[in-house]
Amino acid sequence: MLSVSGARGIMGRSMTPVVAARFAAAYGRRLAAGAAPGRPRRVCIGRDGRAGGESLAAAVAGVLAATGLEVIALDVATTPTVGIAIRRHGALGGMVVTASHNPQEWNGLKCLDGDGLAPPPEVARGIIDDFKADRASYAAPTAIPLIRHEPGATAHHVSKVVECVDATAIRAAGLAAVVDSVNASGAAGAAMLLEALGTAMTQIHGDPSGIFPHAPEPLEENLRGLAEATRAKGAAVGFAQDPDADRLAIVDERGRFIGEEYTLALAALRALERFGAGVLAANLSTSRLIDHVARGFPGSRVVRTAVGEANVSAALRDQKGVVGGEGNGGVILPRIGWVRDSLVGMALVLDLLASRRRPLSEIVAGLPRLSMIKRKHDLASIGGLAAVPGMIDRLRREFAGATVNDADGIRFDLPEGWVHFRSSNTEPIVRLIAEGADDAAAARLADRAARGAGLG
Repeated sequence: MLSVSGARGIMGRSMTPVVAARFAAAYGRRLAAGAAPGRPRRVCIGRDGRAGGESLAAAVAGVLAATGLEVIALDVATTPTVGIAIRRHGALGGMVVTASHNPQEWNGLKCLDGDGLAPPPEVARGIIDDFKADRASYAAPTAIPLIRHEPGATAHHVSKVVECVDATAIRAAGLAAVVDSVNASGAAGAAMLLEALGTAMTQIHGDPSGIFPHAPEPLEENLRGLAEATRAKGAAVGFAQDPDADRLAIVDERGRFIGEEYTLALAALRALERFGAGVLAANLSTSRLIDHVARGFPGSRVVRTAVGEANVSAALRDQKGVVGGEGNGGVILPRIGWVRDSLVGMALVLDLLASRRRPLSEIVAGLPRLSMIKRKHDLASIGGLAAVPGMIDRLRREFAGATVNDADGIRFDLPEGWVHFRSSNTEPIVRLIAEGADDAAAARLADRAARGAGLG
């Protein structure tokens, strides 16, 4: 699977050290060709810790060095940690060996640019073209730098996060938390962060084995162990990270999964309290919860973007935003970096709990309880992706009078909720997301949109 953010495949089949080396060679060629005169020809590499990833990381490091780039190997490191290291070292870019939330048998390579973000689509297409054509450019033997290992990247990341919250108040609050790091890259940083904030931590699935104890995506059905441990330990909160630790799901003190959409809302609430009103950014598929939070801070507003972390970050940069992210549990705090960061989400939620001195369940109850439905519709039998423009035209008529945003597919905002309709970039399907006050309201909106688009 090749996309704007890199490559993924099944280990030992479609993803092997040989494939990883070819892909890294293609990326190294692009990085070296785009280097400004006088800028260090440097690249940072990390991996999410999953079993088998070390072999890919070694292949990637060796090939990138062979292209003439100075490689800084961070070993097991979260995606946001690699992003921070890229900027700290003035690197041209980086690569993370990760398949994010994909199951155990998957692994992959995520490309990062000089800001720690996925490269622009046109650059990504060039990397993929070079990979397919097996194009690479290698340095002379005497021009191949030694690979440098840096063990302190996670500690540096944690120190930056601690500086952005009221650490003194958090320590004084005497909080306890349970963390499920799915035996992957977030474990070390989570332990360092909670220790620095004086939070008593029970870490489940925090060993360095890289063997996932359950399906790694931080969804409710995969986090029953976290819920039980949080309730049994009497902890104030339970946190779940995905393998590369850019997403965060939360369980309240009763062991109730509160939903990934609430991660951004809670983090944004505390960020606005600490740093003042301003612009927030979220993609078109993210809940209205963040709009509710923004209304509590006069002068704040939410900018909606196309789906994709890089689009949210671009809006935050352009608008000098305070905080942003995505409804999958991703929080972006520009003071730390331009990528989603589970450590930032943890720290802001702990800061919120310390400032309120109320249970998390009560804080969540103060936010609207909205319901979201996500559906996929196959287009193969009705004209494929070519049918989508006509569907969007019909939806414009169906939802005449709604507030419209067509930055990515089309979103309609109405008093009773919203609908987002967008096509896949890789498959003949459309994704339809609807949110309303409850399950029935969301279902009515989704059904209305499906009928309006001619999907039945």
